[in-house]
Amino acid sequence: MHSPILAPVVALVGWTLIVWIWMYATRLPAMARAGIDGTKIVGSTGPSLRADLVAGGETRASWVADNYNHLHEQPTAFYAICIVLALAGMGGGFNLQLAWAYVALRVVHSIVQIGFNRVLVRFSVFVLASLCLFALTLHAAMGMLNIHPLLK
Repeated sequence: MHSPILAPVVALVGWTLIVWIWMYATRLPAMARAGIDGTKIVGSTGPSLRADLVAGGETRASWVADNYNHLHEQPTAFYAICIVLALAGMGGGFNLQLAWAYVALRVVHSIVQIGFNRVLVRFSVFVLASLCLFALTLHAAMGMLNIHPLLK
C-alpha cells in the first residue's frame, strides 16, 4: 500500500540527514578552532561539548547541533501520526497538505536556528508547525473514532 503522506515523512528524514552532515561539517572545524581535541574526549556529553565550544568562541557551531537534536524531538510524533494516517487511508488531501506544511515549517525552523537564531522568529515557526501537527493528530483521532468528515 502506498500513501502520499509518506513522502513528507521521507522528506523530513532526508532534511534531518542533511542537518546531520551540516552539523559535523560545522562542528569538527569549530572544535579545532576552539582547541578541542576530539581524540582525547572520554565520556563527554553534548552539553559539556557545547559549553567547551561556547567557551572557545564557537557558539554558532552549537546551533546546528541544537537543531539536529530538535529534529529528533517533536518530529517523532509527526512520523507516528503520518503512519497512522497512511494506514487508515487518510494520507491524502488536506492531511497531505498539512504534512507538507509541517515539513516546510521545520526546514524554515532549522534555517532560522542555524542561521541567525532569533528565538521569537524560531518560536513563531515552531508554533505554526505545531498547529499542523495538532490538526493531523485531531484528524487521525477523528478517523479512529469514525467521525472524520472525509470518511462520510
